[in-house]
Amino acid sequence: MRYLLLLATIYTVSSVDRSKFKTCDQSGFCKRCRAVEPGESVYEVEVDTIHITSTKLEALLANNKNGVKFKLDLGGQTDNTFRLKINEAYPLKPRFEVPLVLVSEPEPAAITVISRDEKTIVLGLGETSRAVLTFKPLRIDFLSGDNLVLSTNARGMMKFEHLRHKKGSAEAVEGGEEEFGEAEDEPDMWEESYGGHSDSKPNGPTAVAMDFTFAGLDNVYGIPQHADTFSLKDTTGTDPYRLYNLDVFEYELWNPMALYASIPFMMGHSTKGSVGLFWLNAAEGWIDIKKDGQGLLGSVSNMFSAKTEKQVDTFWMFESGIVDVFIMLGPNPKDVSRQYGSLTGNTPLPPEFAIAYHQCRWNYNDQEDVNMVEAKFDEHDIPMDVMWLDIEHTDGKKYFTWDSRKFPDSVAMIENLASHGRKLVTIVDPHIKKDSNYWVHNDLSSKGLYVKNQDGNDYEGWCWPGASYYPDFLNAEARDYFAAQYKLDVYKGSTLDCYTWNDMNEPSVFNGPEVTMAKDKMHGQVEHRDMHNMYGMLYTMATHKGHLLRSENGLRPFVLTRSAYAGSQRYAAIWTGDNTAEWGHLEAAIPMCLSLSIAGMGFCGADIGGFFGNPDGELFVRWYQAAAFQPFFRSHAHIDTKRREPWLYSAGEMSLIRTAVRARYSLLPLWYTLFYEQEQDGTPPMRPLWYEFPGDEGSYTKEGSHMVGSSLLVAPVLTKGSTQVNVYFPGSTLWYDYWSHEKLDVSGSMNYAAPYEKIPVFQRGGTIIPRRDRVRRSALLMHDDPITLVVAPDKEGKASGTLYLDDGKSFEYQQGAKLYLQFTWDSGRMESKLISPAGLSSPVWLERVLVLGSTPPPSGQATVSSPSGTSSTLASYDYTSKVTTVRRPGVQLDTEWSLTV
Repeated sequence: MRYLLLLATIYTVSSVDRSKFKTCDQSGFCKRCRAVEPGESVYEVEVDTIHITSTKLEALLANNKNGVKFKLDLGGQTDNTFRLKINEAYPLKPRFEVPLVLVSEPEPAAITVISRDEKTIVLGLGETSRAVLTFKPLRIDFLSGDNLVLSTNARGMMKFEHLRHKKGSAEAVEGGEEEFGEAEDEPDMWEESYGGHSDSKPNGPTAVAMDFTFAGLDNVYGIPQHADTFSLKDTTGTDPYRLYNLDVFEYELWNPMALYASIPFMMGHSTKGSVGLFWLNAAEGWIDIKKDGQGLLGSVSNMFSAKTEKQVDTFWMFESGIVDVFIMLGPNPKDVSRQYGSLTGNTPLPPEFAIAYHQCRWNYNDQEDVNMVEAKFDEHDIPMDVMWLDIEHTDGKKYFTWDSRKFPDSVAMIENLASHGRKLVTIVDPHIKKDSNYWVHNDLSSKGLYVKNQDGNDYEGWCWPGASYYPDFLNAEARDYFAAQYKLDVYKGSTLDCYTWNDMNEPSVFNGPEVTMAKDKMHGQVEHRDMHNMYGMLYTMATHKGHLLRSENGLRPFVLTRSAYAGSQRYAAIWTGDNTAEWGHLEAAIPMCLSLSIAGMGFCGADIGGFFGNPDGELFVRWYQAAAFQPFFRSHAHIDTKRREPWLYSAGEMSLIRTAVRARYSLLPLWYTLFYEQEQDGTPPMRPLWYEFPGDEGSYTKEGSHMVGSSLLVAPVLTKGSTQVNVYFPGSTLWYDYWSHEKLDVSGSMNYAAPYEKIPVFQRGGTIIPRRDRVRRSALLMHDDPITLVVAPDKEGKASGTLYLDDGKSFEYQQGAKLYLQFTWDSGRMESKLISPAGLSSPVWLERVLVLGSTPPPSGQATVSSPSGTSSTLASYDYTSKVTTVRRPGVQLDTEWSLTV
């Protein structure tokens, strides 16, 4: 009864219950840090301790108010990046430094001393980047070329709460801490209460805070996850943006409240360039933003002027940990993405089915229901690749099990899906049911692999199964144990065509403070407060490893996560969580996914139609149209909503949904190529306009549209009843309507028709996109189908594009079993070149070439040259659309060839 009442309290409200979640004023460390006023910093470099090696500067830093010493390291990293670390020099015990997030220890790069005087030292990195360290008070300015781009502690707001003994304790008196004013005693320093929960805070106050000023710009982006605009807002009159992974039920829009993921990465951009900031800290964080800055005072040295016309002031506050900051100096957005990816990893190429369409709800009732839904997709000619099962498929919420009454033969069910080229995804949450008949619980308990209370006993919380325990995923043994559960001889009833959804991994604890785990729980010797935001990442790390184990490293994993931290992109895709069937949530999906994309989580999507509520036909259609052009493409719904498979809407609405889904399948070659390129250089498939047009100031604050790669501009309908969209066309290039092929020589904003059957999508002049126009029931069945190339020439009559092909499932591409092609078009001639040696013999051939905005071909013929010889084929012309179509050039794509019209 207690469990049922608890669930009723948590999950039957109509919107977010703000009383469950802290504001900054209710958070002791945030309130203390936010009270710091700009002024002269109390921290200064002890000049006589400076030691410079070939790759970094080391020195002691002192708090001139209490004499506490800190160790400062400022070093160069490869690829135009500086790293700044500040830690206590003589702590009572080691402070937590975040492990497992960086791909490896970053490779240091040589620094040079450009100049030094009694006040500053100027360090050079590469040919154009510099760091100017001012000794008293501490300040560090980072320059790209002659442009000041970022300053730290320029406003003097650094705060580093050193470890200490509690005031009045024997240890404090014996150590002389009270005599030196080191045992400050403010409210919430040693114990804190909220919502009926008490945080014991055995280590006392441990907050770290630092101000960072982004110079010469108006806009900063990133620090997901928040349901807010893409360009981050000024927080002067609101709470700061909060970074604390939480299970937020029916979250509100357009505010800085914390959600399911926390990635402490921010990018600033202006016409002068881009700069990235990543603070490697997994504790709770808050970030203030002030956007009316009028320029930094004074100069950073006698060599470089620091005066700027504008700036964005940010103030980062974390409850514990150390200062460990990476400054990525670009200079352009794609450079910053590459630099950040080199630190935390890029999204690996997913299996091909994962970028197709997914069908989910909480819950499909039973095996018969799954088979019926799958068959209905075929009946209505709507492609679909993946069916999903939520928590009700299990035996009493025990993961890695099946309800044998509902799913008497899960293997047969999965094999039926696989016979049609489809897959199954099942949910596996981190909370483990307290049940003496459940092997997972018994094993984890006997091995001591659960998170502990302060007294050393296993921590018990409440979640879907009722009484639950939580594995300590910071412990490699716990991760390895969980990974082993995915082996087919353990996870009985699963097959290699069954993949995984990790939900509730913030972690969600229904009876915990803020619906999560109490901060004073223990992961070995580490407090949960130090690593809370990485718990979900560690869980997906275990799942990802389990997928590799079960296939003996033969098949690429697919994992979906709700909670994420920096580095999560190496293991899982992400979605925007428990959204609602409202137009505002459709609109918010774009900035939410853009924020995640630039912060490394490029495989992002939102629940089509909204998780909560019942979308009407118009909203449902418009959501499918928008989602078809976002990386992760899944429909999902709450257990209490009406069934909403496409055929349950009107015939006209179902037809429009079918069209949107089929459009996605036609473009799978483009999406797959973009995901491959993301693995190579970190550039996300879904991009803000200014990623492709970095000099276009008008794009910096545009909401509601985005790029797919470099080639497609997408501006979906986001408001009820709209039949036109105000589209912003960046740059000064040509654009082509993706559907009608109409050529548009336009720059800036214009209203564009968007009738019910259409989503405004535009191909950029100068690009070539690959398509597969023979749409079948699943991506697997289209894998070897021929390619159509759509050429959109720019004003000079040129265009280029790429295509990537492999087996769609294995890691053999990493050993060269792939085709990566470059297409170019120049005034009537197309060439295909291999970017890397052909490592794959592919049956894929070229079916058609469409040349947009063209003139009639003189002869009505096209000449095709390839290693097999030269031939002619028909080149027809449509005078209405002004499109030349070259039919059946017939060349194999695993060879180089040319085509002349």
